[in-house]
Amino acid sequence: MSLGEGGGSELEFETLEGRNWPSITQFSVFLENRVGQLLELVRSFHGSKVKIVGLSIADAADCCIVRLVLSHPEQGRELLELAELPFAENDLVVVELPHGPQSLVEICSGLLQAEINIHYAYPLIVHPLGRSALALHVDNIEAASATLRDKGFEILCEADLGGA
Repeated sequence: MSLGEGGGSELEFETLEGRNWPSITQFSVFLENRVGQLLELVRSFHGSKVKIVGLSIADAADCCIVRLVLSHPEQGRELLELAELPFAENDLVVVELPHGPQSLVEICSGLLQAEINIHYAYPLIVHPLGRSALALHVDNIEAASATLRDKGFEILCEADLGGA
């Protein structure tokens, strides 16, 4: 700690687990497998600035998991809590796909070479720059981001989705 001008104090510190790579929050919402449940979930964002930017549904016999990427995750979290919906959060790497047929091959081969597992992936519905983007749940976000950047891919952060 150092004292600034005028006698005020100024703290300078780093955290042990500080992050320096972009990631995007995914919300995994747990729903009963009943007619109308997805509509109720989508309605919980109606009238707010929160837009669903990415969506994936994993269905089972009596429940389903709806994975969401939201344009404004902080407000989205509040809306999910207000709706009393059970959910979990985790981080994703979202990579912008350049034009050309080989981008998926390059992503998969680059991550394989770096020994990074892809647990699941799904495309985003919209992207502010008009390019396709792929959300990846991987076992090492920092290494995946670095690997994909080294291969020339653009890694998106939550600020990139705010205008979607």
